[in-house]
Amino acid sequence: MTLIVMGIESSCDETSVAIMKDDTLISNVTATQEVHASYGGVVPELASRAHAQNIIPVIHTSLKYANLQKKDVNVVAFTLGPGLVGSLMVGISFAKSFAQALNIPIVAVDHLYAHIFASFIQFPNEKHPVPEFPFLCLTVSGGHTQLLKVSDYDDIKIIGETIDDAAGEAFDKAAKILGLPYPGGPMIDKLAKSGDPHYFHFTKPKVPDFQFSFSGLKTSLLYLVRDNLKKDPDFIEKYKQHLAASYQRTIVEILVEKTLKAAKEFGLKNIVLAGGVSANSELRQTFINNGKQLGYKTFIPPINLTTDNGAMIAYLGKILYERGVTSPLSVKQYATGERR
Repeated sequence: MTLIVMGIESSCDETSVAIMKDDTLISNVTATQEVHASYGGVVPELASRAHAQNIIPVIHTSLKYANLQKKDVNVVAFTLGPGLVGSLMVGISFAKSFAQALNIPIVAVDHLYAHIFASFIQFPNEKHPVPEFPFLCLTVSGGHTQLLKVSDYDDIKIIGETIDDAAGEAFDKAAKILGLPYPGGPMIDKLAKSGDPHYFHFTKPKVPDFQFSFSGLKTSLLYLVRDNLKKDPDFIEKYKQHLAASYQRTIVEILVEKTLKAAKEFGLKNIVLAGGVSANSELRQTFINNGKQLGYKTFIPPINLTTDNGAMIAYLGKILYERGVTSPLSVKQYATGERR
């Protein structure tokens, strides 16, 4: 029997709905909220309002692309957390209502765990290799930076994580210092392509084991820019490509060095890169190059599955459902920073 799973993602500022047919992704539709750009960051209240406006059209479009009707859906998976409470509530409420109307089960999915398995998603007429358990995963996003040992879908151990800012947050804050528009990460990546990554030197934080820290790096950039602007008001404009390239290189080196160290210590030859920052071109290429040189198998999802998306929710929801996991209607969201 064919299994049709709908995945709903609404943890932050993107409303995304995907549909999986057995092991294959057949639609993935995302509405991005442009309203936050003028504020330099996501405004929670505006995000939840936009989700409420977007979710029905996105559901409709996703079903249309999949050439399915509502009654064809067998299971509804949705993001339970972590994320913005108001945003999560929109997706969860709709998922519960949709499932109740059709008398089908629901599956609550952890947003961070879903990112881990984005590389497993298959596409029509295209089968690609997937990581073998156990593997090491580096999840990097605007809100999280974690190293995880993944032994199974439900056996995930955090090896290390950031003690302050996440890598994506460090990129966004740097962009703000340089006067670049939000979201800053893609802008830093773009500028860095025409800059010298060794023009400026930033000291790497000394934190133990597999922990990360990016707060000091951000402060170092702030002081460098502040001090040089006193001497030359055009400092940023003259050197922004070099600033972006040098800052990005430092972050990438920190992430790669810690990951390779963990892979060696735990004896893991499969390395997965996940999360929104995995869209960064230098980070992707550096992982690929290091994998080839050192004999690691590297898995990175396609760009459209790096940011928040319904496909990863549908995929993990499908796996959990096939393992007999469903959720009660009483299940409640949990915010960023909370643990299940």
